[in-house]
Amino acid sequence: MGRFKDESEVYAFIGRLFEELAVDPELAPKFQRADTTVQYQMTEPESQITVDMRPEREIRVDLGPSELEPEVVMTLAADTAHGFWLGKVNITAALARGQIKARGPVAKILRLVPLVKPSFPRYEQILREAGRSDLLEPA
Repeated sequence: MGRFKDESEVYAFIGRLFEELAVDPELAPKFQRADTTVQYQMTEPESQITVDMRPEREIRVDLGPSELEPEVVMTLAADTAHGFWLGKVNITAALARGQIKARGPVAKILRLVPLVKPSFPRYEQILREAGRSDLLEPA
């Protein structure tokens, strides 16, 4: 069993982070330079987040089923995504170990990795504000 009791917790924490990043005046334009749509298909619990980061429109974040057509699909455990947003999972190593499986032009995603580092404290803050400091402890 993972750190999240159900998909609603994944959306309340990881989903909320994506929603905040989508409207961040500094980070959103940088993400839009990726010019792609990414879908995160997570397990334990089953959940899905789809993010449209194309430059000609506002960033769109769909929590759960989506009619967006992803260019890149990342398959991973919700705990791996959680660890990444805490700054504890190296995405390149996780891809090499098979903890994250990626389909599509992964180079686009790897270009985003340096941009997301400033969001790690924001994710921690979301957890703290929700009273979930238990999620900050090692598994």
